[in-house]
Amino acid sequence: MKILNRILAFGLALASLPVMENCRVYAESRKKLTTETIEFYNYWKDKYIVPDKYTDSVQYYVWYSDTPYSDNTAGVEVTVSEAHGYGMLITAAMAEYDDNAKEIFDGMYAYYKAHPSETGANLMAWQQMDNGRQLVDSNGADSATDGDLDIAYALLMADSVWGSDGSINYRQSAIDIINDIMEYEVNKTDWILQLGDWAYYTKEGDIEYSATRASDFIVQYMPIFAEVTGDDRWLKVYDSTYNIINSIVDEYGTGILPDFIVKDEKTGKFIPSPANFLESDYDGYYYYNSCRTPWRISMDYLINNNKDAEKFANTITSFIVSSTKGDPSEIKAGYTLDGKPLEDYDDLCFTAPFMLAAACGNNTEWHNAVRETVIDYGEDVYFGDTIKMLCLIVDDGGWIVPETNENTRIGDVNKDGRFTIADVVAMQNYLLGRETLADWKAGDVNADKVIDVFDLCRMKNMILSQLK
Repeated sequence: MKILNRILAFGLALASLPVMENCRVYAESRKKLTTETIEFYNYWKDKYIVPDKYTDSVQYYVWYSDTPYSDNTAGVEVTVSEAHGYGMLITAAMAEYDDNAKEIFDGMYAYYKAHPSETGANLMAWQQMDNGRQLVDSNGADSATDGDLDIAYALLMADSVWGSDGSINYRQSAIDIINDIMEYEVNKTDWILQLGDWAYYTKEGDIEYSATRASDFIVQYMPIFAEVTGDDRWLKVYDSTYNIINSIVDEYGTGILPDFIVKDEKTGKFIPSPANFLESDYDGYYYYNSCRTPWRISMDYLINNNKDAEKFANTITSFIVSSTKGDPSEIKAGYTLDGKPLEDYDDLCFTAPFMLAAACGNNTEWHNAVRETVIDYGEDVYFGDTIKMLCLIVDDGGWIVPETNENTRIGDVNKDGRFTIADVVAMQNYLLGRETLADWKAGDVNADKVIDVFDLCRMKNMILSQLK
C-alpha cells in the first residue's frame, strides 16, 4: 500500500502538468526525425511529387523518369506502382512534419484509383506513360506485387494518422487491396508472393507460377495484414517466405539474395533463377531488385524482433563489412550469391539499405559510417533517392506501425498479460520520459487516442477497485 500511496500522491501533482494536444496514439512509440531526414524529405518531395496536369481532379504521382514528355516522342514512361507505393509510405510517415501531407496522400490515392489493374480491381496497373494528352497505362495493365503491398500498408498508416471517418475510408481500402493481393498475387501451393497478378493465370508446373522476387519479401507487413483482415493465410506466407530466406542464407553464408527465385520442380527447392528469366543476365544474382532486401527484411527485426530477420541482417552485415574492409564507399552495385562484385562502382540504392541491416547488430561504428555515407551522397536519381528517404525514416525510428484488430488488455502497458501496480508505475515513468511502453495502445485507457495523466488517474482507480 505504501507504493500505491506514493503513486497516488505523485498523480495529483502530475495532473497539474500541461497535456500535449493532438498527441495521437500512433506517435507514442515513434521517435522524432533528425534534421537531415526532414531536410532530405523537402528536397525529395520538391523533386519527385508531381501533379497529373491532364486531370480536373487532384492527383499526384512519383515521377521516376529523367526525361519529360516532348512533342517528338510517342510517349514517356513517368511512373510505376512501385514508385507510387513508396510515395504513399513516405507522405504518410512525414505527416507530422508536412502540413500538406494529407492533401498529397489523398491525391496519390486518387491517382492509384484512376489506374487499376485489369485483373485485380483493387490492385494498381504497374506503369503509366505520358503521351502528351493524358497519363495512360503502358506495357500491360497488370500489377507488380511490391507496389500493391506498399500501397496497402500506406493506407493503414494513413488510417493511424488521420483516421478513416473522412472522405476516404483508408482502412477499408487497405483491406480491399490486401484481400486482392491474397487472391491474385499469392501462390496457394507454396504460399509465396508471386511477381504480379499476371501470374494468377499461370498454373502449377509453370516456372512463373512458383517464381518470386526477393525484393517483395516485405515480411514486416504480413502479420499486420493477418490481424487487420483476420486472414491467417498471411502467416503461411510469412513462414514460407522465411523458409526461402533461411535456406539461401544457410547455403551461401553471405545473406545475399538473388533478384528472382524459382522452384526446382525436381527437388522442390527454391533456387536462384536462371539468367534472363525476366529482366537481365543478372536475374539470379544480387542486383537492382534485391538490393532492397537489407532494408525490407531487416525491418521485421527492428519492428517485430523477428529472429530470422536478425539472422539475415547480421549475416549480410558481416559479409559486407568484410567485403568492403569496413569502408561503405566500397559497397558495389551487385554481387554474386557467394559475394563476388558484379560491378566496379557504387550506387546509393545498394548502400542505403545496409544502414538498416547494420542497425540490427552491435557494430555501431559500421552503422554510423554507412549512415554518414548515405547522408553525404549528394543528389541521385529517383530509385536511390527514394530508397534513401525510406531508410532514413526507419533508421530514425519514425516508422509507423498501424493499429490492428488484435485484442489489447486495457492497462497492461508492460504487456505481461496482467494489469497490476507495475503497469501504473510503468505509465508514470513513461509520462516522465523515463521509459517506453511495451504496449502503448493498452495505455489509452480513456480511449480518446491520447496518452496522458488522465489515463494514469484512471489506471490508479482501476487498481483501487481491485483492492476493494
